Amino acid sequence: MISKFEELKNLFEEIDKSLAEKVNFHIIGGAVMLYHGLKTGTKDIDIVVDSPKEFSAAEKAFKKVGFSTRTPAFEYSRVELNKIFTRGEFRIDLFQRTVCKGFQLSDSMKKRALEITGLKHLTISLCSNEDVFLFKTFTEREGDIDDCIALARRGIDWNAVLEELERQIKLSGNKIWITWVGERLDILEERGLAIPIMQEVNKLRKDYFNKYGKRTSSWK
Repeated sequence: MISKFEELKNLFEEIDKSLAEKVNFHIIGGAVMLYHGLKTGTKDIDIVVDSPKEFSAAEKAFKKVGFSTRTPAFEYSRVELNKIFTRGEFRIDLFQRTVCKGFQLSDSMKKRALEITGLKHLTISLCSNEDVFLFKTFTEREGDIDDCIALARRGIDWNAVLEELERQIKLSGNKIWITWVGERLDILEERGLAIPIMQEVNKLRKDYFNKYGKRTSSWK
């Protein structure tokens, strides 16, 4: 368990020294919440890189500083996770652009991200709370529902969440994950969280089911 963001800063500095080229880490998940004081600790460091070249450079750097790889567990069944790297208390979940079966690092997400450090080779950008919230509605990991509630209570731009959701649907071709997002938001409402965009999300979910129904009926 990582309890201080300072631990991550030290790790990033170590990784930077093992890189031979420029790499931009977009951090999404619990590490962002730790930075903003919304979590007391995190098990995972979720990192998204934008290209195969950056992915390869990051992988080599992780191995140089003593990380080993392991196979994703069942709770990642919805997540398009490329590799998990572990070393002691640190566990890095590395994604190449696409994070969750179609949910990908978009230009708008990059614009919203907060750059917190620029080392010799490594740049660290924290994804916005809105994008972390959306990411956590895709996953089934322990504690993600509580994290979503913490993010919402801190205050998020619901319009930005909806706009990104709609953008991701267009980018991915309206894949099934819109139903997963809807399911998670249903749970959040049951837990007492007011979600002002729920009507629009329900429409997106209904549109998916209508299109899916037309496709399946044409196969009969």
